[in-house]
Amino acid sequence: MDCIFCGIAGGSVPATLVYEGERVVAFPDLNPQAPTHILIIPKAHYASIQDVPPADIGIVAELAAIAQELARARGIWPSGYRLVVNSGPQGGQTVGHLHVHLLAGRQMMWPPG
Repeated sequence: MDCIFCGIAGGSVPATLVYEGERVVAFPDLNPQAPTHILIIPKAHYASIQDVPPADIGIVAELAAIAQELARARGIWPSGYRLVVNSGPQGGQTVGHLHVHLLAGRQMMWPPG
């Protein structure tokens, strides 16, 4: 499998990790769309949120919990932030590995795009 995020999660692709746990890692996006733009990914490969089997759905809650933890640690909790999960080409997913975008530090617009 040739997945850049699997490489980051496994340590074979260099990245500046801002969080590493047993099942999840987080790192800054290389093409940030906000002053704070962190990607939070499971270490296990799921092509998208659609591919997480019911038995593993707890990983989605864990990604959200890590986003909360990072928001608190970075002091962006009070002003707010956005979590984004893209799924498939029309959903804007460009890397075929489940990931959550944590965006903050500017006013988010609606609709998002």
